[in-house]
Amino acid sequence: MTPASHKWKWFRALHRARTRMGLDSFVLLLVGAILLARYWPGPGVSDGPVPLREIADFGVSLIFFFYGLKLSPQELRSGLANWRLHLVIQGAVFVLFPLLILAPMRWLGHLGNPLFWMGTFYLAALPSTVSSSVVMVSIARGNMPAAIFNASISSLLGVFITPLWMGLYLATSEGGYDLGHIFLKLSLQVLLPVVLGLALHHRLGNWALRHRDALKWFDQGVILLIVYTSFCASFAGDMFADQSAGTIVGLGVAMAVIYFAVYGLITLLGRWLRFSVEDHIAAVFCGSKKSLVHGTVMSKVLFSHLAGVGVVLLPLMLYHTLQLIFASVMATRFAKRSS
Repeated sequence: MTPASHKWKWFRALHRARTRMGLDSFVLLLVGAILLARYWPGPGVSDGPVPLREIADFGVSLIFFFYGLKLSPQELRSGLANWRLHLVIQGAVFVLFPLLILAPMRWLGHLGNPLFWMGTFYLAALPSTVSSSVVMVSIARGNMPAAIFNASISSLLGVFITPLWMGLYLATSEGGYDLGHIFLKLSLQVLLPVVLGLALHHRLGNWALRHRDALKWFDQGVILLIVYTSFCASFAGDMFADQSAGTIVGLGVAMAVIYFAVYGLITLLGRWLRFSVEDHIAAVFCGSKKSLVHGTVMSKVLFSHLAGVGVVLLPLMLYHTLQLIFASVMATRFAKRSS
């Protein structure tokens, strides 16, 4: 075997391992954006000829405009019937998650980096994902209409509920939080574009669906830009100077514990309510996910005053990676069940 073929053999093996673990290329790009911020933070913190932060602000509004274009009002209305399943999913996303974090925070909040605690609570307050939740439910052969409905509703509710939870956290930890100003900025930058997209769905909805892949790349590009500029500010301010590799690993373990705690509690509740297998799949996958898209774009509004936004986003990025891995494995197992 030649050295070149041996190299490609290792490359193919790594690619297969990455696929089995559920790590898509976007996760690797996120890691690349962080490394780029670590070794080349200048463009992300300076007001040069290419204003990256202003471009990211504009990109945020476009993300949610295109999201509104893809939302179908008819699908949202038709999904209202299965109200018990919807309550379980939205209750897990917006109530169970924050309560699970508030309990240990009360007793252990004085330990570790306060920004990690803030980031973990921010993760808990975020809405569920849209695309990955629906994809995983599809792979697992679950209730697809319920997955689409809950992922869409969760994204809309998050515009209001996430700032409320963060207002509670920041009001007690920092002594002040201008909730009205936050709602105004989110309404202009997030909610208004969604409403405009919904209003134009009947005209441009088919165009958005035809170009779904291109719009996905656009979304990911904006997220990578936000991650890069956020971590540039954190590295420039030496916010990671005192964080060891062991601390980061411990944070990842904590994110895994949170994921399986929520997954397990949703499973128990679904059994008590006698959910069908399809409804159970929709509940555990939609209820245990958190949206990296909303987390990154809303951080620009919620933490615009904070230099360590990269530190705050780290729990979310770790959770995002782990939820892809765990959900991929579980979805594959569900898919293999007998019909």
